[in-house]
Amino acid sequence: MENPMISGMEDKRYDSLKIENIVASGAIADSIDLEIISKNIDGCELNTKRFPGAVYRIENPKIASLIFSSGKVVLTGIRDTDSLDKGLLLIIDKMKNAGITCFDEPRVAITNIVCSYDIGNKINLNKVVMTLNLENIEYEPEQFPGLVYRISDPKIVALLFSSGKIILTGGKNMEDIKKGLNFLEQKLGNIM
Repeated sequence: MENPMISGMEDKRYDSLKIENIVASGAIADSIDLEIISKNIDGCELNTKRFPGAVYRIENPKIASLIFSSGKVVLTGIRDTDSLDKGLLLIIDKMKNAGITCFDEPRVAITNIVCSYDIGNKINLNKVVMTLNLENIEYEPEQFPGLVYRISDPKIVALLFSSGKIILTGGKNMEDIKKGLNFLEQKLGNIM
């Protein structure tokens, strides 16, 4: 079955588009006793002086999860949606084995996807600044070598580097990322 999150990725224009990180968040239970899970789940760390939740890292798939007493979780370090699904099931299974009552259907959704892309050409960032709408651009090379371009529809932030590398963030699915990239390439195509 084709994964709807990455359908259409077979287009050659997207060959260098790479998911660097997926962040997902939501609720897996009404409440979680952090003391219980930190004592009963190997690798689950709790230090309330430093952070108000538990930190649980799993290696396969590689995911870092922040677990809160409210029953909410934040999952990060994910590279694809299959890993998100597998990791979430593993985390819930560990919770249940530790005695935590979890929802039958967790309410966890992707909140951010970070992708990298190589446009294949150098980008003259000064020319981009002079040509494009300045309201959506931040460029202060003394402080940060990249140009920050905020796309409003879809709501994506693109970091452009003179090397031609681009980081896209803010999408909740790959369609948002691809639409943002297409918009950006149209804008840059008029400049290059």
